[in-house]
Amino acid sequence: MTSSNSSGWNVVRLADVPATPWRNGGGVTRELAMWPDAGDWAWRMSVADVDKSGPFSKFEGIERWFAVLEGAGVQLDVAGVPHRVTAGDAPLYFDGAATTDCELIDGKTRDFNLMVRRGKEPSRMLRVEGKFSETLHAVKTIAVYAHQSGATVLFDEEVLTLEPACLAWRTVTGGAAVRVAAHGALWMEIPA
Repeated sequence: MTSSNSSGWNVVRLADVPATPWRNGGGVTRELAMWPDAGDWAWRMSVADVDKSGPFSKFEGIERWFAVLEGAGVQLDVAGVPHRVTAGDAPLYFDGAATTDCELIDGKTRDFNLMVRRGKEPSRMLRVEGKFSETLHAVKTIAVYAHQSGATVLFDEEVLTLEPACLAWRTVTGGAAVRVAAHGALWMEIPA
């Protein structure tokens, strides 16, 4: 469920989004946002609860970002290359079309996924632990997912306060200045 407030931010609380079970029974996904719509999205953001090890679905033509939010983490094998990803690691970027297998390190995990149709410019995801600032020089969709604690987002002169387990996103023009203060948040940029 997405709500929009007067400042132009789209805000989604994880608790308001129903979980969709995976066909293979390995977990559930909560789709927080996708644009422009579910049938033909250009990008999608979701949180997954992974209960069992197993393969990831393939997404041709998609660049994929993956970040562990809770749990001991995972060992991903992406096209034969191993990647250990924990809640303390930077988000992992990989080709959505690659054969990817996931092995849980020590029990269940909760993970954040960003999937973007490949374009001329790459997308970006990073962790925010403290303060982060960025001046955007092109039209982009920006997003902040506050995980462990809330987050404060300053966009030009607007202030947005996010509670934990909450996503905010909006499209901005070039020249926009954004600052984020959070302990345990994700920052995302998607070229428009």
